[in-house]
Amino acid sequence: MKIAILSRNPKLYSTRRLVEAAKEKGHEVIVVDHSKCILELEKKNPRVYYNGAYLDNIDAIIPRIGASVTFYGTSVVRQFEMRRIFSAVESQALVRSRDKLRSLQILARAGVGLPKTVFTNYSKDVDHVIESVGGAPLVLKLLEGTQGLGVVLAETHNAASSVIEAFNGLKARVIAQQFIKESGGADIRAFVVDGNVVGAMKRQGKEGEFRSNLHRGGSAKIIELSDQEELTALKAARAMGLGVAGVDMLQSSSGPLVLEVNSSPGLEGIEAATKKDIAKEIIKYLERNV
Repeated sequence: MKIAILSRNPKLYSTRRLVEAAKEKGHEVIVVDHSKCILELEKKNPRVYYNGAYLDNIDAIIPRIGASVTFYGTSVVRQFEMRRIFSAVESQALVRSRDKLRSLQILARAGVGLPKTVFTNYSKDVDHVIESVGGAPLVLKLLEGTQGLGVVLAETHNAASSVIEAFNGLKARVIAQQFIKESGGADIRAFVVDGNVVGAMKRQGKEGEFRSNLHRGGSAKIIELSDQEELTALKAARAMGLGVAGVDMLQSSSGPLVLEVNSSPGLEGIEAATKKDIAKEIIKYLERNV
């Protein structure tokens, strides 16, 4: 096969590992900066022009689309899909996953466990918002935040009220979410490929930090999922329509609760924690479908 990895930086760990895994399996692979692609449309002939040539002989693509370029990145993925080229992550699923509110609505409808969540259109009834998620402490998240940025733990009612009012004043959309104390500042990342959990890790926030993101100094170790956790991860990925997904869950007294389903999950943390070749699993997924 000839595989195109859509990535703005060929030096990133995840991109490098996917290139290595593809070459080890005997495939030709190129890294394409999707932000520099030119999309041409005419009747029944959608084409992608990149680096002085048309990308006409691609068999499969692996999108690694950053949140800041979701709009154009998904347009590039869609262009390949119009040419009947298999994508490890479908454009529609990618768009859905980037909309935090829409994602939670899809997961709730599918019967996936979630922390209680409230979203408003800059409502003045701040007290009701706070009480609806069980009162303080509660978590406040910017809809556009990534990698733990734009996430605040409000420990008192007054603090929560002040933060919500400040966000409202800035016209920044925010969701309020139940704080799951028993999770102890840790969460689980289940890596799903083609309907199977191929690796899982538990991420622990650094001392005094309730966010467990590795980008924020958290640590990770391998974990064996319970049956319920595995089923929840698979159900969440399926509901979102993602062939490759990182499903982030909290362990709670009422069972696993999904925080987010990531459509471009990083490989470095999960491969380091599990010592598994996750990149190879993604390449095998392409082979089964092309």
